[in-house]
Amino acid sequence: MSETALPLAGKRILITRAHHQAAEMARALEAQGAIVISIPTIEIRPPQSFQPLDKALKKLPAYDWLILTSVNGVNALHKRLDKVEMHPGMLKHLKIAAIGPATRDAIQALRLNVTVMPDEYVAESVVSALKDKVAGKRVLLVRAKIARDVIPQELRKAGAEVDVAEAYETVVPTNSGEKLRVLLADEAQRPNIITFTSSSTASNFVTLLGPNISPKDALQGIILASIGPVTTATLLENGLRADIQSEDHAIPGLVEALVRYSGSTQ
Repeated sequence: MSETALPLAGKRILITRAHHQAAEMARALEAQGAIVISIPTIEIRPPQSFQPLDKALKKLPAYDWLILTSVNGVNALHKRLDKVEMHPGMLKHLKIAAIGPATRDAIQALRLNVTVMPDEYVAESVVSALKDKVAGKRVLLVRAKIARDVIPQELRKAGAEVDVAEAYETVVPTNSGEKLRVLLADEAQRPNIITFTSSSTASNFVTLLGPNISPKDALQGIILASIGPVTTATLLENGLRADIQSEDHAIPGLVEALVRYSGSTQ
């Protein structure tokens, strides 16, 4: 296929993922002909305190289930295990739930088995997959500092004893605001499409624009692409509409949705 025949040929696409996670998506988009711009609206950092996670790790044998809802959570848990001189093999007795294929692959890379992965990669689907399995069980949920409480609330209603341990936190990268404003103000460089891969990337994007800029006005004529319904809802809360929403709530699904949308508008 010639470069001009590629489905995203010449499309300027802005990625808002964390810097260390942008390369995979950039390669997939470039393979479809896109011109990729990367300005992260999210940064992953260690939590202010590891005390809750360390406390949970000390009583690992007491848990029946471990739930991991992101690759970041898997990586942060692995780093902490190393820090406290524990081996991932110490998790082998646990039944493990992964929110999606990328998280599952990261868990399996630690030579651990995934017991449950829901068909849809959102918290509500994790609950649906587990609610009949966790009555009377002890569950450890490892996640970001700021996250929706759907999983712990609903699993407690289902009879589980749930501990939540923060393994990392997401913050707004301070140096991205000026980059975004300059990019959007330059007619020759403005993106055709902006991708949002989590609620945090969407809400942080608006924060980075600053209080004196209307997101709706600033993004006039730009197509907004969302990885799934939760991210789409966050865009709506900020007065923005997702023109594209991935059916498969993972990076390959979002790239596929962009390709399909591009084909339908040509």
